[in-house]
Amino acid sequence: MKELLVSIAAGLVEEPEQVTVTVDEPNEEGVVVYHLHVSENDMGRVIGKQGRIAKAIRTVMRAAANRSGDKVMVEID
Repeated sequence: MKELLVSIAAGLVEEPEQVTVTVDEPNEEGVVVYHLHVSENDMGRVIGKQGRIAKAIRTVMRAAANRSGDKVMVEID
């Protein structure tokens, strides 16, 4: 899952070497939180107009997690 998020974000940004992902332990509801960090210059590229790209990234991650029976949440920091 982490590799999927990194590959999606790296394809969107101008500085792919700045893309990092940290993963939290599952909370009491079993949700794993992925924190996506990109350079400040690329933040707009990852969020998109009115948050459309961020929403699409979250949808893809939820769909991939659902196939394996997991619950995930993506936060863009």
